[in-house]
Amino acid sequence: MAAPSESRPNILREIYRRLYARYGPQHWWPAQTPFEVMAGAVLTQSAAWSNVEKAIKNLEGAGKLAAAALRQIPEKELAGLIYSCGYYNTKARKLKALAGWLGEQCGDDLDRLFTEDTASLRHKLLGVYGVGEETSDAILLYAGNKPVFVIDAYTRRIVERLGLAPERRSYADYQSLFMSRLPVDSRLFNEYHALLVRLGKEVCRKQPRCADCCLNPGGKTQSGRLPCAGLAKP
Repeated sequence: MAAPSESRPNILREIYRRLYARYGPQHWWPAQTPFEVMAGAVLTQSAAWSNVEKAIKNLEGAGKLAAAALRQIPEKELAGLIYSCGYYNTKARKLKALAGWLGEQCGDDLDRLFTEDTASLRHKLLGVYGVGEETSDAILLYAGNKPVFVIDAYTRRIVERLGLAPERRSYADYQSLFMSRLPVDSRLFNEYHALLVRLGKEVCRKQPRCADCCLNPGGKTQSGRLPCAGLAKP
């Protein structure tokens, strides 16, 4: 019998295969520009994407969906434009901090910004007010096309239910589960994460709909375990 660590590469590939077969390409992140991705990565913190889309539309309609424009707009006015996504006062400060950093770091030239080494750029992003690990990695992957795997609540939930959760369960450990066992490919990481989000939203909810899940191998369930846990058996 193979050790669990040896079996995980095949498990992760099988999970991806099943998700892609069920849902197809997700075309994520839905944005017109890299800066829109960056703004969306901040706005989506603790918010439903439908509400983020309303905020993005308001910013675009007001001509404020650009770093330079965000630096000029009063914080209170900005908060009003992004009201729909919740925590609007805090997120207004976060957006202005990000816009200010972009001006200082690269003069708003995102092509120049994303030529920087991934590890170095990630470290700098984490120093920006309001940018945590998930937000920084979403920016790197979806705006900068950098090969980093984004870990969010959906991914954690699915991995835990599959019985693949790392022992320490830190962000870095969850990320390593994917990045150390899959080809380092930004397109793969993009699609994989988007598919996990799709599964988490539609099927692997807090109250899971296991009968509808493409990761459910069928058969009997062990006591206290979800059907999908069988997929992780070596």
